[in-house]
Amino acid sequence: MSDCIFCAIAEKEIPSNIVYEDEEIICFHDLSPQAPVHVLIIPKKHFTSLDDVSECASDKELLGHLLSKVHVIAEMLGLENGYRLVNNCGEDGYQTVPHLHFHLLGKRKLTWPPG
Repeated sequence: MSDCIFCAIAEKEIPSNIVYEDEEIICFHDLSPQAPVHVLIIPKKHFTSLDDVSECASDKELLGHLLSKVHVIAEMLGLENGYRLVNNCGEDGYQTVPHLHFHLLGKRKLTWPPG
């Protein structure tokens, strides 16, 4: 998608501090971290939000792949004491970038409820 900042990051049109990348996903540091470790994990395929993921096998496989890499990324970042994985979906869910993404936060004691 031509006007999507996360698509531009995935296509290397905008520089970012990449933590992990493979054929289907990319993970990079958040520009406004809310914890000592705060990265974003996104699929390279554009979905506006989690609501846009279909029931088709390829979308399910892509999301499964992304989720299966969370613990790998967490380990790379030294999050051995735990972490939080967050997806904000839609305006009321405080999604500010219209590209499906997950926040991985850690390296501090996180509280509940978050907001």
